[in-house]
Amino acid sequence: LKISFKDFSSTSSTTTVGTVTSRVTRNGNAFVEKDLLNHEDLAGDRGMVDDIFDETYREKEGPKPPLRYVWRNIILMSLLHLGALFALTLIPSAKIQTLAWAVLCFLVSALGITAGSHRLWSHRSYKATLPLRIFLTIANSMAFQNDIYEWVRDHRVHHKFSETDADPHNAMRGFFFSHIGWLLVRKHPDVIEKGQKLDLSDIKADKVVMFQRRYYKPSVVLLCFTLPSVVPWYFWDESIVISFFIPAILRYAVGLNATWLVNSAAHMFGNRPYDQNINPRENPLVSLGAIGEGFHNYHHTFPYDYSTSEYGWRFNLTTAFIDLMCLLGLASDRKKVSKEVILARKMRTGDGSHKSG
Repeated sequence: LKISFKDFSSTSSTTTVGTVTSRVTRNGNAFVEKDLLNHEDLAGDRGMVDDIFDETYREKEGPKPPLRYVWRNIILMSLLHLGALFALTLIPSAKIQTLAWAVLCFLVSALGITAGSHRLWSHRSYKATLPLRIFLTIANSMAFQNDIYEWVRDHRVHHKFSETDADPHNAMRGFFFSHIGWLLVRKHPDVIEKGQKLDLSDIKADKVVMFQRRYYKPSVVLLCFTLPSVVPWYFWDESIVISFFIPAILRYAVGLNATWLVNSAAHMFGNRPYDQNINPRENPLVSLGAIGEGFHNYHHTFPYDYSTSEYGWRFNLTTAFIDLMCLLGLASDRKKVSKEVILARKMRTGDGSHKSG
């Protein structure tokens, strides 16, 4: 059975016609029969389909490969979080300008991930002009969560093989692994294999992204640590210790954990009003900390929606930012799922939680 309908539209009022097809799909170890959109049609305007779940993937039988610890990362992450704990004790001694600067650095760096490497480059959910792409690249280096190319590759693999051995931060391996543990061990061989097979030609063609990749390490030293530390010390005579540990170290650690909670908490705690057959959940607290990225059941159901939510600006500073950029003429072609399609999907595959508000 195939049903034609208008599926999603950009906010510039263009629409795309999709189809609904009944298929047997796989998520983790569960096999479910559900209706799917014709994602090849839906993704055509974006020029990519590699963020759509691949129901044909099967995990290899037999024992899992042994864990191989990455001791450099274990040591560095331990030192970072110890430094962040020390920074907490410095907050009462910090000037109000320094605390405000730390919050500003957090917001800018977060946008480099949410509006940049996630919604723009990973999912092609809207288009950005060169000045905006340069700003988001600078903000992305301030966030220091791998360069855009690598971030996009891992995230597309995560969507295409969610909750399987090929998922870089497979939540089926537990909260700690999906939160930070995946960075402390070598990748599962399937993650590497599937990542190498992705079509990343759109990312390779972006000269801004490839320039950042070429000079990523010095950009991180300058933008993630040096700039946040120097500004309070130079402009309002803040202590160099406070300038380093609060706007740089504490802000960086908080930013990392806010992003990691999308991989862990938003895959384990919350409702599934759009698709109860997949693991990702709706988690407002994660959305608050990750400036809009916690509406995760929606996002994995409709990964091409620029807002990652049906609720607009609610707990979603990133959506407000993208809308502002469109108003200023720096962004365009926002992809949005129609209310009719959202409601149909809730009724068809949701857990019923939308009925209680």
